[in-house]
Amino acid sequence: MSDYLRLVFGLLVVLLPGWAVARALGLRTVSAVVTWSLASVFVAWLAVFAVHKSIETAVFVLAAITVGALVAGRRRLSDPEQEPWPRFALAVGVVVGWLLWRVADVVVGDALFHEARVRKLLDFGDLHLRTVDEFKDGGLHPGYAFPLWHSVLALVSWFSGLDPETVVRYAPTVLAPLVCAVVWEAGVAVFGSRLAGLSFLVTTLALFCFGAGHGGSFNVLSLPATATRQLLVPAAVAIFFTARNRAGWATLFAIFGAIALSHPTYAIFLLIPLIVLVRWEWRNWLVAAAPTALVLLWLRPIVAETISHTPGSNELRRGLIQYQDQLVIQGPRHFRIAPEVFGRSGVVAVAALILLPLVAFALPRRWASFAIPGTLVVLAIGSVPWLFVHLSDAVGLSQSRRAMGFAPLPFAFVGAVAIVARRYWVPVVALVGGIVLQRLWPGDFGYGLHHGGPAAATWIALIGGLAAVTAAVAMRRRPLRERWGVGTVAVACLLAPVFVHGLLHWTPAQSSDPDALPPALVASLRKNVPKGSVVIAPVKQSYRVAAAAPLYIVAAPPTHVAATRANKPYERVRDVEHWLATNDGAIPRKYHATWAIRDGRLYRLPG
Repeated sequence: MSDYLRLVFGLLVVLLPGWAVARALGLRTVSAVVTWSLASVFVAWLAVFAVHKSIETAVFVLAAITVGALVAGRRRLSDPEQEPWPRFALAVGVVVGWLLWRVADVVVGDALFHEARVRKLLDFGDLHLRTVDEFKDGGLHPGYAFPLWHSVLALVSWFSGLDPETVVRYAPTVLAPLVCAVVWEAGVAVFGSRLAGLSFLVTTLALFCFGAGHGGSFNVLSLPATATRQLLVPAAVAIFFTARNRAGWATLFAIFGAIALSHPTYAIFLLIPLIVLVRWEWRNWLVAAAPTALVLLWLRPIVAETISHTPGSNELRRGLIQYQDQLVIQGPRHFRIAPEVFGRSGVVAVAALILLPLVAFALPRRWASFAIPGTLVVLAIGSVPWLFVHLSDAVGLSQSRRAMGFAPLPFAFVGAVAIVARRYWVPVVALVGGIVLQRLWPGDFGYGLHHGGPAAATWIALIGGLAAVTAAVAMRRRPLRERWGVGTVAVACLLAPVFVHGLLHWTPAQSSDPDALPPALVASLRKNVPKGSVVIAPVKQSYRVAAAAPLYIVAAPPTHVAATRANKPYERVRDVEHWLATNDGAIPRKYHATWAIRDGRLYRLPG
């Protein structure tokens, strides 16, 4: 309980500057607070990296921003048209957070990479962008060149006094209320109805938290990619649909800048379905695209160093082999996403695909003009080889697959159910349908694609959706009215089996790390090895060394390393394996290693 309260305190202090800035601008939404908190953190750490200081400098800058914003906004009134803070959604998030505490996994996989970066930001002085890399002589990671989200976690750790491992493991419990709040705000902004916001919150929890069991992706909200997708993206949608003045446009600019810095490709992927609204929201779309373009322009030289950007034949072949289960491959330059991928998330995804053509009955309402054309654009990109190949060339195959997750299917699902729910017996039918869908397609949430969703549902959405939109435009009939009250009950009934499934599988997905470093070794690394030293060790141990102490390593598993020319991930692994086999002293000297771990023993290298 003590750690939970300390995490709450640490997060609230980090959010304080954002609350003060939002208040000064007359904004009172959670999305605005999250946005300006990240903007404040960006300014603070930009100052740190500019003058090569430590985290204390960031704390000082955040304090100055808070005081300045409070003084500037002492007489500013909030916009009366804005929705008040969603207390119910925040309360739901608190309950979800308490549940997540019980299923918090040990820190493994990608989380070790991110913990290592947080630890360096917390412990090092003389900080600059290269400081947080895993290799002292490596290169910037194009996805995290500016460690914005890592900086947030480092500040939470500093204010709470908790170790980065505890923060990375348990931060989802205190982030869940923020996620639920911005999701509710996104639903209200898109549909213009609080009941629709509730439906969208229930849908999101079913899709991303309970559908997979074990806490789903909510259980890793502390990781940049997941936090960006679950927290920043819905906040951006909420702001995009409500920005109507300078304060709103500034907030929109800031949130897309935060997304682009936290996970650059996600800003691109979000702009793709939003482009269908350019006719009505051209100013908002341009404001959102501007920071994305600026960040991508800054990242361009770094991205050019990666071998997955405009890949050669060998790298392309490796990617096609690695992701072949998710692709339909007819040639090295002719491949697309397998139709089963779009419904792999279970009940919500399958139902949304099947119901998508019905959304055309609500055209030209704004939510329908976003939900069905936006989904069709993403489906077309994934299903047309020429489009998907070019997207993969631009962002890499590992990232282009993720673009499919940005189809606004949850919005289509909520809206379609509200259109269908025209009688009070519809929720009963929805409950039966939910049970059937959960039995047939509970979801395929593991790594890779094993069975996915029904391919027919994807083709119903793509072909049926195109036909329905064409018919709606040609007929120009009056749109059907949504029944948000009955629709919300129907959504809850349809998704009830998903929540039951999730609660029955509410256990940690991984409760222990079989490759964890012995506690005595961790203590020795922290006590005896100077900060910033380079350690050579077996690859799996090296990966954990960087997370356990503020140290650099010689090699890490290539799947967890940016494949840049400076990093040379595969060459590093070969060199470490050669050193383990021969004890060749030239290898540690090559990488300036001064400490080594062999056979579980830590020792200082000669010279």
